[in-house]
Amino acid sequence: MAKIKTKRERVKFASDNVAGACPEVLDAVLKANDGDSTPYGNDEISTELQDKFSEIFEKEVIVFPTASGTAANALALSTMTPSFGNIYCHKLSHINTDECGAPEFYTGGGKLIALQGIDGKITADELDQSIGGKGIVHHTQPSSVSITQVCETGEVYQIDEIKKISDVAHKHNLNMHMDGARFANALVSLDVTPAEMTWKVGIDVLSFGATKNGCLAAEAIIFFKKDIVGNIAFLMKRAGHLLSKMRFVSAQLDAYISDDVWLRNAKHANKMGKKLSEGLSNHSDIKLSYPTEANEVFAKFPRNMIEHLNSEGYKMNEDELDGKSTRLVTAWNTQDSDVDQLLEILKNSN
Repeated sequence: MAKIKTKRERVKFASDNVAGACPEVLDAVLKANDGDSTPYGNDEISTELQDKFSEIFEKEVIVFPTASGTAANALALSTMTPSFGNIYCHKLSHINTDECGAPEFYTGGGKLIALQGIDGKITADELDQSIGGKGIVHHTQPSSVSITQVCETGEVYQIDEIKKISDVAHKHNLNMHMDGARFANALVSLDVTPAEMTWKVGIDVLSFGATKNGCLAAEAIIFFKKDIVGNIAFLMKRAGHLLSKMRFVSAQLDAYISDDVWLRNAKHANKMGKKLSEGLSNHSDIKLSYPTEANEVFAKFPRNMIEHLNSEGYKMNEDELDGKSTRLVTAWNTQDSDVDQLLEILKNSN
């Protein structure tokens, strides 16, 4: 079958990963490139980053920069999950559906227990009912819980939801992990502090995402409890994630969390997400699948609209989640005109 020719390719809204790095991050990388520096995270920027994150989280934290979210998640989980352990997560979670078995690989065999949840979020009640087998030699052992913030349906875990889930996890002596790929987007959506969304409500380890919100390739594993850190340094080295020129990752993170860059970027992305969501909801033929609480919009489009957008060069992410919804994502650099253009093209699709 001949490929249908389209107009110029438009990758806007396919993901926030399509966006470039913000100016502040690029400037920081160039500045870090000036002169020589101690390798493997022993440079001045990486050392000072610990203090910066501790100030932001209002608590002494231990930070390990990484270059990808998958590495951050898998390595974080490997510190609290033995090879015979269980990781409880939502069935749609990134660690369960989009990381090619990385958590199982890095834990040496840890088993993901996928929970049904409600609209992308696990519930404290279901978690409590699912935890079992502790001390029984024939069963994998309950070890950790992982939640995604923003979750995979674009909704945000509310503070009380996180606390209830954490309380259940800790009641069973499990550790709590947060996959914060869109951490900043959730933070500004809830209008709370980083501390209030993490350790104050029971999060023990955070995968701090930055790449989707303005960095080149920069994430971080943040430990709120020293006794969980364990052998993470050796695990990172063995996994090939102890970067020799760590200063370039640390410089990105440093610029990202300085002068509220990360919060401004996230606020703008969320604002554009809301505008897009409201615009789509004005079409009688388009139905929003989930509430838009950050920068991801899930909607059900008629086939003719999807085909029209594809013909205009957009890459429509079909069959997301339930096999019916299409995902559109706004980013730190999405412009009002980008949203207006998409909505105008939709108006002409009938």
